[in-house]
Amino acid sequence: SQAASPVFGSKDKVEQTPRSQQDPAGPGLPAQSDRLANHQEDDVDLEVLVNDMNASLESLYSACSMQSDTVPLLQNGQHARSQPRASGPRSVQPQVSPRQRVQRSQPVHILAVRRLQEEDQQFRTSSLPAIPNPFPELCGPGSPPVLTPGSLPPSQAAAKQDVKVFSEDGTSKVVEILADMTARDLCQLLVYKSHCVDDNSWTLVEHHPHLGLERCLEDHELVVQVESTMASESKFLFRKNYAKYEFFKNPMNFFPEQMVTWCQQSNGSQTQLLQNFLNSSSCPEIQGFLHVKELGKKSWKKLYVCLRRSGLYCSTKGTSKEPRHLQLLADLEDSNIFSLIAGRKQYSAPTDHGLCIKPNKVRNETKELRLLCAEDEQTRTCWMTAFRLLKYGMLLYQNYRIPQQRKALLSPFSTPVRSVSENSLVAMDFSGQTGRVIENPAEAQSAALEEGHAWRKRSTRMNILGSQSPLHPSTLSTVIHRTQHWFHGRISREESHRIIKQQGLVDGLFLLRDSQSNPKAFVLTLCHHQKIKNFQILPCEDDGQTFFSLDDGNTKFSDLIQLVDFYQLNKGVLPCKLKHHCIRVAL
Repeated sequence: SQAASPVFGSKDKVEQTPRSQQDPAGPGLPAQSDRLANHQEDDVDLEVLVNDMNASLESLYSACSMQSDTVPLLQNGQHARSQPRASGPRSVQPQVSPRQRVQRSQPVHILAVRRLQEEDQQFRTSSLPAIPNPFPELCGPGSPPVLTPGSLPPSQAAAKQDVKVFSEDGTSKVVEILADMTARDLCQLLVYKSHCVDDNSWTLVEHHPHLGLERCLEDHELVVQVESTMASESKFLFRKNYAKYEFFKNPMNFFPEQMVTWCQQSNGSQTQLLQNFLNSSSCPEIQGFLHVKELGKKSWKKLYVCLRRSGLYCSTKGTSKEPRHLQLLADLEDSNIFSLIAGRKQYSAPTDHGLCIKPNKVRNETKELRLLCAEDEQTRTCWMTAFRLLKYGMLLYQNYRIPQQRKALLSPFSTPVRSVSENSLVAMDFSGQTGRVIENPAEAQSAALEEGHAWRKRSTRMNILGSQSPLHPSTLSTVIHRTQHWFHGRISREESHRIIKQQGLVDGLFLLRDSQSNPKAFVLTLCHHQKIKNFQILPCEDDGQTFFSLDDGNTKFSDLIQLVDFYQLNKGVLPCKLKHHCIRVAL
């Protein structure tokens, strides 16, 4: 209060020579001019600044009122001087005009000083770490222990690209993907957008209609990289393939003994068979006769072929595998194996089980395609599986294991996969207070037959109570199956066989369709042991009610949904249970 008394005193005291020309600090403190000179070398501490403010408040008051609008402040609260100082210990300042004189009612301008304090405090807190650096080895001796905004490289946006994907029914969807998106990631994205059930059987198909070739992309392949090798007529298809990793599920169904030669002794077990193919140090050889199309010609020759890790070879002398008799047909490194769509029509293939080794550089030319033909579907599957195993090895097995590992890590509260499996369906008895699992096969079959008769009794009881007769064409039982994915409507036998082959020749793969010979009947198309069989579902009447049966009326069902549910649990007259259904999804 004593330091501020000259400011709010009489007018005469205000008009006196400003105290900034004198030494306001007294004998115990350095002069103000000396502090300004020292400030050019080092900043003054905040505590010293506050003491200076209290000691020379009047000087700051007059200085702020005259020059705060035009002259910037230094970090210690004093005004910067653009002109050099006058010689002598004290410099005379210009006379203050009456308009610039301090008024009694004017508040003290300390906003600039407060802002200075905040900036100084911010500077100190941003220069020093608030907590110890847990990774001191990442910081050099001259760099601060905390990351500054300019210390990191500028983030670059990931490249994106539009990819058009087609479904089985001809619909398509354009999806924007990243450059590093794999085929598995794109399939999961399409499953999410199409509201499908993700049972890890969806795949992306590389389809070349002008070449008559197609193949399923491996899960680890980059979609953008594969698309760069495709012609303009080529496209991606989104479909199911249940046989993609069938070798890892049932390896004993592949590679007959005379088809494989091992460099070391093999005991023939399932584990040994997998290890021999996945071990990069092993040297398995796939051998056998195939029809080979000569390059640049329309003729086919039946040759003894040998597939090794180094490539595909043919013998020029019978079944000899001596190095001088082996001729290289194709390399595995920069090639992929495809299946022929219409080999007989387009390439005059001797059988319908054709395959092709296509170099990645080939787009529209057919001269460099290595076309092969097997005698049956099982042989073609073995050759194509061997090609994938020898090319990708352990990477292919990791692609098979990743979905199973993700499924094990999923929360039990997540959406369940609504797929039918032999391991998840068991016969149950709910006749008592609590349910029990029927382990006796004979008792399970008896319970299944009893459940089939119970459906008949419930349906008959509903008719007695006054419901519409199933003979009426508008009843739900005659049309409800058309809402199911496994019903494909009015398609031909050839079309149903083509769908089964495309989605994988595995046991239990099926679909239902309308019968072409009997307009009131239906046909069950089923795959067993890589062969496609057809079973006719005939309508039959009992007590004035229509049922459907596969076994000439021995087991009757009121609608096709009940029939499918029954044969998913019981084999009955079928060669195997219904396990996977063919599905077409509109994108």
